[in-house]
Amino acid sequence: MDIGALRREYTQAGLNKANLAANPFSQFETWFQQANQAHITEVNAMQIATSTAQGKPSLRTVLLKAFDEQGFVFYTNYHSQKAQQITENPQVAALFFWKELERQVEITGRVEKVSTLESLKYFTSRPRGSQLGAWVSAQSSIISSRKLLEAKLEEMKLKFSHGEIPLPDFWGGFRIIPDTVEFWQGRPNRLHDRFEYRLTEQNSWQIERLSP
Repeated sequence: MDIGALRREYTQAGLNKANLAANPFSQFETWFQQANQAHITEVNAMQIATSTAQGKPSLRTVLLKAFDEQGFVFYTNYHSQKAQQITENPQVAALFFWKELERQVEITGRVEKVSTLESLKYFTSRPRGSQLGAWVSAQSSIISSRKLLEAKLEEMKLKFSHGEIPLPDFWGGFRIIPDTVEFWQGRPNRLHDRFEYRLTEQNSWQIERLSP
């Protein structure tokens, strides 16, 4: 198979600086709403790149669960590989790829934990099965078989059979506080439109067009 011949032209739309919002959060909201209206599967899926203190990288897909002018929030086990790497090195990169709209959004910045209250509010909104799953999985740890997970799930079902399931103290949210946000719109001949919002020392957003 000649994968070098795999290519397509991006022709749906263009992106102009004059049409951009003044800050990346408003621009992201516009694009996110358009992606959601386009019925993109897992529209809130984003790739998160983290690294150890020594610079060894890792990458995975998580789900964005909230965003506002404070940043972009996702949830995870605080003992997971990503959480451990964030503790060592709080600088991360995140990427949304909405291929149906020929768009990408790349975010770089630092990460901090959200408040316990914020984590609790989201946790209680999850389906009961997902709440149990948070208690069952020691995320990123080695296990010998799936039967161990299933046995642990039955144990947790019994333990929490009456009343609400409490928030695990090892589970909660992280917020990406961006210092750059790039909006990428595919264009013909690989001459894509790219605009980067960069946070200045004056705490304002500077917008620059980048070469594709």
